[in-house]
Amino acid sequence: MIDLHCHILPDLDDGATDLEDSVAMALQAQRDGVTTVCATPHIRHDHAVEIGSLPARVTAVAEELARRGVDVRVLPGGEVAQTEVDALDDEQLRAVSLGGAGGWILLEPAPGPLGAPLELCVERLKARGLRAVIAHPERHADADLEPRLRALAAAGCLIQWTAAFVADPALREPLARWTRMGLVHLLGSDAHSSRFGRPLALAAGFAALRELLPAAAVAWMAHEAPAAIVRGEPVAPPAFG
Repeated sequence: MIDLHCHILPDLDDGATDLEDSVAMALQAQRDGVTTVCATPHIRHDHAVEIGSLPARVTAVAEELARRGVDVRVLPGGEVAQTEVDALDDEQLRAVSLGGAGGWILLEPAPGPLGAPLELCVERLKARGLRAVIAHPERHADADLEPRLRALAAAGCLIQWTAAFVADPALREPLARWTRMGLVHLLGSDAHSSRFGRPLALAAGFAALRELLPAAAVAWMAHEAPAAIVRGEPVAPPAFG
């Protein structure tokens, strides 16, 4: 499995607190069957992340994992706030694209309900040759969530839910509805630390989806789509019904 949403880089945003924490997160991934992690620090006004420093930071974590025999690959990326997109030039956006391939941006919606400004942001990204993966829509739930997600999907976005949210048995009914509507495309751990919060794990979320979707659809979400995304390739979800 490939985790497209993880704050594994140490001492940077609100993610891993130090290199030991980064290694512990990678060990969580390895135990869960996650083979590749996109490091996606917040690219947002309240985190002083220097985009130019990210390649060296990714390399440092990857080298430490290799030194310790942790078999998890770390790729570049970023969680780009909707409010920051227009302030970034094309080179910066490519640097924080998922996998560094220049095809897909992990886009963090502005706080509150999803709305027209997010859709316009997606269109501006598209005009610059980039597609959007919409991060954690469950945090933006309101009466318009489903039609907003349908509009984003129709615009070519992929919708990424947080794996721990999807794995919650109490949410099986709305999850079943969203899968029927074709609004569940990807899962991400959105892990921030091994010491608190969500673990770097995807398997439980995909296990929940296997109760609702054909095995081929879940395999597409877990393997085929993320692999294409980190290569920068176009991705269109199959019919999940």
